[in-house]
Amino acid sequence: MTESTTIEAPPARLRTAGIAVEDDPIPIVRLLARTLRDASARTPEVMDGLVGTVVVRSHDTPQAATLVFASGGVEVAAGVSAEADATVVVDLGARFAPSREPAGDAELAAGVLRALRPPLPGWREAAVRFWEVTRDIPGIPDVLVVEADGPDGAEHGRFGDGPTSYLVAGPADLLAGVFSGADDFLASLAAGVQVQGTLSQLSVMTAASWKVRFDV
Repeated sequence: MTESTTIEAPPARLRTAGIAVEDDPIPIVRLLARTLRDASARTPEVMDGLVGTVVVRSHDTPQAATLVFASGGVEVAAGVSAEADATVVVDLGARFAPSREPAGDAELAAGVLRALRPPLPGWREAAVRFWEVTRDIPGIPDVLVVEADGPDGAEHGRFGDGPTSYLVAGPADLLAGVFSGADDFLASLAAGVQVQGTLSQLSVMTAASWKVRFDV
């Protein structure tokens, strides 16, 4: 009689596990959760092996949150855990760039920082998704016109169809950051992004950027 062998499935990666947040999460919790979801979708291997509790603090505001990584996923909650294995202090407006040396478990902290800084999609891919997920916002223009300054010169994109439009122009990397939610829209206006539209459209586009950035 031939013996059968049972092969255990490998541990599920975070992309197939949950990223849980508390009810009515504060902005830093929303931002962390959305970033980790993006990381798990684009580079799931970056979170392989992350196990432990990490506190993430803003470098210039009182905001702080705790990430609890386990084999089944990650929980994101507001506040500071007294049982943290590591603490990182980051610039929330600069794609979670660390502003000082981490405290505690250096390897765990480094892994979490890598997970919080996933590679951005191309500006065109990001713009397509941005326009898709913001269609239900009242007053959103019918068409998004993009002029990107890329490494190979000017690139153009037009998304949507209709009588009203809004132009966003600037460096390709910065546009990718805005459209993916990695960068704050209003802050990007001081960093090289230019827009053309009405003041009411600017307000609506700001709301659209918050929806993408904070997953609201």
